[in-house]
Amino acid sequence: MKEPNYFIPDRSFSVFGFEIYYYAVCIVCGIILATVVCALLFRRRNIPTDWVIDLLLCILPLGIIGARTFYCLTDPTTSMADWFSKFREGGLSIIGGVCGGALGVVLFCLIHKINFLRVADCLLPCVILAQAVGRWGNFFNQEVYGAEITNTAMQWFPFGVYIERSSTWHYAFFFYESLLDLIIFALLFTLMWKFTKKPHGLATAGYFFGYGVVRSVMEPLRDAQYILGETVAVSQLFAMGMAIGGLLLFVAVLYFNRVKYGSCFGAVTGEPLATMPKYYTKEQLKKLEDEKAKKMAAAQEASQEKPQEPSKPKKHVIKCSECGAKFAAEEGVAECPFCHALTECPAEDKKEERHGEEK
Repeated sequence: MKEPNYFIPDRSFSVFGFEIYYYAVCIVCGIILATVVCALLFRRRNIPTDWVIDLLLCILPLGIIGARTFYCLTDPTTSMADWFSKFREGGLSIIGGVCGGALGVVLFCLIHKINFLRVADCLLPCVILAQAVGRWGNFFNQEVYGAEITNTAMQWFPFGVYIERSSTWHYAFFFYESLLDLIIFALLFTLMWKFTKKPHGLATAGYFFGYGVVRSVMEPLRDAQYILGETVAVSQLFAMGMAIGGLLLFVAVLYFNRVKYGSCFGAVTGEPLATMPKYYTKEQLKKLEDEKAKKMAAAQEASQEKPQEPSKPKKHVIKCSECGAKFAAEEGVAECPFCHALTECPAEDKKEERHGEEK
């Protein structure tokens, strides 16, 4: 048995007598990092960055409730009576958190009257980034690991993790999952940032398919005590359902976009998906309306103050009574430029002459 090749930190630290767990620190760091990235994607997709705070207020409470409830319902050692009493000792299910967070997104979209898939496409790449960071909480708690490693050549971190309470090495599945989550995040973020002509829903489908596949593979390889469900691996069933749902959503999004616009990506003519409608906050809308009102008032004031130009006398076509030449004159009596004879054109004749000239 090899000794650990890394420093094993404590599970928690104390601040003014209050114990803070590194598990919680990892989760909070993941949330902060995800919030920053979500704000960038909101701005990229023409959604006000101020709405990120509203989104957090909707999804965080429901996500935590869903994560804790799902864990208590599926973990054989925890009951619903332990929902509050053992909350700080750990026990949050990511799958339950995703279900609760999805309800929060629905609530956010109803409040702001915005497309659900458009918001989900911005959010879910950030969610899997937060999951990648939060998984390191399992490292500090020394939990969610795989089978024991008996080969001493493979007993090294991060391939394996040393568990102090049993003095044994195990496969570091938290690290594998964290690394795979980062790869999925990189792919989804690139899709969202680079391809502006994509239909809404592809990043959402990619998250459910990618994360569902990762959890479907990792779940049965974990140590038995970390597989949720007594007789049936509930987490694995949910993960497989996520993967299948993501694949179906991907196909459906491309199919309906092709039916509506004639192409799986973008559109055959006009590219309506290339320019996404811009949303505004109430403050931004009020500011735009005030600026528009000021411009209209300034235009009206300028038009009233502008001096009126004197009207120019109309020109008439006159036929010289002496030489018969036609010429234009501003008055009824004018001097012929050819014979210098004075000619007067009556008002009726002016109309007739003008009519004849036009012919």
